[in-house]
Amino acid sequence: MSVQVCIMGAGPVGGTLACRLASAGVSVALIDQAVLPPMENPAFDGRAYAIAAGSRTLLEDAGLWDVLDVPPNPILDIRVSDGRIGRPPSRLHLHFDHREAGGDPRPFGWMVEARSLRKALNARFPAQAGLHLFAPAKAAVERSDDGALVRIEDGPVIACQLVVAAEGRNSPLREQAGIPVTRIPYGQTAIVCAVSHEYPHHGLALEHFLPAGPFAALPMGPSADAEPGGAPHVSAIVWTERTKDAAAFMALDDGRFAREAARRLGPHLGAIRAVGRRWSYNLSAMIAHRYADTRLALAGDAAHGIHPIAGQGLNLGFRDGIALADLIVEAVRNNADVGGKALLTQYQRMRQPDNLLMFAMTDGIDRLFSTDRRMVRAVRDLGINAVDRLGPMKRMFMRRAMGVTAPPGS
Repeated sequence: MSVQVCIMGAGPVGGTLACRLASAGVSVALIDQAVLPPMENPAFDGRAYAIAAGSRTLLEDAGLWDVLDVPPNPILDIRVSDGRIGRPPSRLHLHFDHREAGGDPRPFGWMVEARSLRKALNARFPAQAGLHLFAPAKAAVERSDDGALVRIEDGPVIACQLVVAAEGRNSPLREQAGIPVTRIPYGQTAIVCAVSHEYPHHGLALEHFLPAGPFAALPMGPSADAEPGGAPHVSAIVWTERTKDAAAFMALDDGRFAREAARRLGPHLGAIRAVGRRWSYNLSAMIAHRYADTRLALAGDAAHGIHPIAGQGLNLGFRDGIALADLIVEAVRNNADVGGKALLTQYQRMRQPDNLLMFAMTDGIDRLFSTDRRMVRAVRDLGINAVDRLGPMKRMFMRRAMGVTAPPGS
């Protein structure tokens, strides 16, 4: 069979890109080695994505946003604070209000339950004309200047103009192409879960810096099944801990785990209870030295992985998808080669600087804040307060959190 684009990896970035391209009339083959998770009646598991305002467009164009069965919850404010466990945060803090970002006020982003997006993707794949799904499937890829062949084991041979590697950080296609990467280990583990709490969060996202790493609480919408009878007030937790200590926290019973989380969260949400499952992920950063090779483009975690300190990892992948989709759709309309060198060079030029900047920023912020040295603490608290008082710089940070480079509505 013949298609214009083959995408390897049906996760959030690869799957959304496939839907976006197919909805624009581009023929796509989507291939994943794993069985797609069955999501007909998924249980609440505590995982959620922070979807920046600039990333929402991709989900809308892919036909996914309006079919999310759990309504996304807006992030209206972001509070950045510094402190120590069990003590009040420093009075020198940074507060972002979405109404101060400039232009038409809109949320910084939305919290989307992971199960809701997965369910939307699974439903969209078979319904989207021009999208051919192979999962689970093993595939061998042959690339040349003239095109690419993707050989599905016990399946068809697919001819295409471009192969997109969206297989994650250990991308076989990236390794096959000999693209070097830079990796940075952090010696930290992210504990991901959700909590039900007494008071409403009012759309506030908290990023509280502690000596072992940042502790984030992100505002989710009400849940009908997070706990018996439903939970009107829920937040997602991303708790960064030193890897040597993380296993002990993961092993705590729900009551003790909630008490440890409350010591880091503070009292503003009232009493909290752990809900859903707990997940842990060893943290590291990775950046590919280039994003393209002959008939090959890297996207999402195959191209970059950053510290979750700013909640921008998936959004960088979505921004890859936006850029790549725009270039491919334009090439198809102009009857140009969607896997040609010109398109791939332009894609790398569009995405690499943004990703390198976020890679450096998140690495630097983690190194600056994951320490308890008194002098460093004093300097960074003054820096936080200075940004809070400087309007232009503050608006720049707000627009970057939104995933946009210009004031909304401008």
